[in-house]
Amino acid sequence: MFKKILVANRGEIALRVQRACREMGITAVMVYSEADRDAKYVKLADEAVCIGPAPSNLSYLNMPAIISAAEVTDAEAIHPGYGFLSENANFAERVEKSGFQFIGPTPESIRLMGDKVSAKQAMVRAGVPCVPGSEGELPDDPVAIKRIAKSIGYPVIVKAAGGGGGRGMRVVHTEAAVVNAVQMTKAEAGAAFGNPAVYMEKFLQNPRHIEIQVLADKHRNAVYLGERDCSMQRRHQKVIEEAPAPGIPRRLIERIGDRCAAACKKIGYRGAGTFEFLYEDGEFYFIEMNTRVQVEHPVTELITGIDIVRTQIMVAAGEKLPFTQRDIQLRGHAIECRINAEDAYKFTPSPGRITTWHAPGGPGVRVDSHVYTNYFVPPNYDSMIGKIIVHGDTREQALARMRTALLETVIEGINTNVPLHRELMVDAKFGDGGTNIHYLEEWLAQHKR
Repeated sequence: MFKKILVANRGEIALRVQRACREMGITAVMVYSEADRDAKYVKLADEAVCIGPAPSNLSYLNMPAIISAAEVTDAEAIHPGYGFLSENANFAERVEKSGFQFIGPTPESIRLMGDKVSAKQAMVRAGVPCVPGSEGELPDDPVAIKRIAKSIGYPVIVKAAGGGGGRGMRVVHTEAAVVNAVQMTKAEAGAAFGNPAVYMEKFLQNPRHIEIQVLADKHRNAVYLGERDCSMQRRHQKVIEEAPAPGIPRRLIERIGDRCAAACKKIGYRGAGTFEFLYEDGEFYFIEMNTRVQVEHPVTELITGIDIVRTQIMVAAGEKLPFTQRDIQLRGHAIECRINAEDAYKFTPSPGRITTWHAPGGPGVRVDSHVYTNYFVPPNYDSMIGKIIVHGDTREQALARMRTALLETVIEGINTNVPLHRELMVDAKFGDGGTNIHYLEEWLAQHKR
């Protein structure tokens, strides 16, 4: 097992990895930008290294600075968290060429699954169902583009092969608009991701967003840890996640989960990962794989009892998974609300000093957050300042606990989206379960402030 790990991230995930290291008796080296000097995990750190000024490109995206920090502190491995460099194959490669262990998949796996075209082709070969679409990258020929779109059937969605997070997508409803849409998406993809390749898929009208959490080791063992429903989204950004997914038969989950685990073995995957699907009319359609730990991993931890971050570290150190698929038992229901420093209804960022921070507690309540009273939320990064996660024996109990937890939450000095979550927890349709990916945006349109 490693003696010292460098945590190449910030915010609540940096604190989460630090905690896992402490439990395992591993020294955690925390890196930070000048804007994060007063973060909780820096104050609690065994060792901490400033890697640059506030802008991400000069700090958390600065590969030489992060690797130098690992060298000067004699770290043995680097945990990338999520976001930033976590799915950057070049970074994973540089980490390993510099003599450190990357706590994540191999660079080859990241490249394979990071390109949406090659990922989809790999999943087709592995027997994972995919959204009907183009076979690979779209050509430049307008006639060929129209022919492909017609064979798929309108509406279609044009996607950047290297995109993610809802960026690089365009829905097309008519043949007259398809060529221009492809050209515009190519230009945007080239500028945003350095890769102009795009592909086309059938646009599903009212799907749910369901994902399967997997864990795999270097010894070709792989398991899936049930599913998560992440359909409550705004502009493709998740707001609420829960596990298990309400109303989907277990036999369907088991069938798709087994295929995901088998796909991990087929591509030689290592570490934690998430297969993301659109689910409509009883069918799953693969859309992408995230080759890292997810923001919403706590809901899976609460229903399985498995520490995903600890397991990431174990398999990176070469250990075998300490459980088999037969050992995975789901218990109860978990819900997560992402707490963001932003206006609850206009979504404008609200950086600044937190004058009061009171986190909720009680049975089945977990809060993952790096902030505290008098902490200054910097304007330089993502607005998420924490997550409230609850667990109950039933979904109804979990909802009740989340309602109580949100009422107990006090955050003053900045605006947050806690009022929005409070409203959503008493919304009748969300309470029934099974809302699709468009529901939250439709709800917001009807509840304009």
